[in-house]
Amino acid sequence: MPRPTVAQLAYGSLTVILSAFAMLLLSRTTSAGWIAVVAVVALALGLLVAMTVPAGRPRTVAVHRPSTGAGAGPAPVSVGVGASGRADEVRRHAA
Repeated sequence: MPRPTVAQLAYGSLTVILSAFAMLLLSRTTSAGWIAVVAVVALALGLLVAMTVPAGRPRTVAVHRPSTGAGAGPAPVSVGVGASGRADEVRRHAA
């Protein structure tokens, strides 16, 4: 499972805090049982929001190496860099 992005963590956390605060204010509950229900619902809503925030596309970094001969150098390499910062795949392009 991929790691959540900063946007997913921010939106999910903000949703949990604001929805719990709003539900507690609107319901005016004082019972521990209903407060627990509100907390569980707020957590579920925050998880739903965090999972629906679109993840960013992987970045592509082009690496060009200078050729040693006249036109007989290696082809440029395109490295896909994912959200975790690691190189996920390497693809060679024809020159």
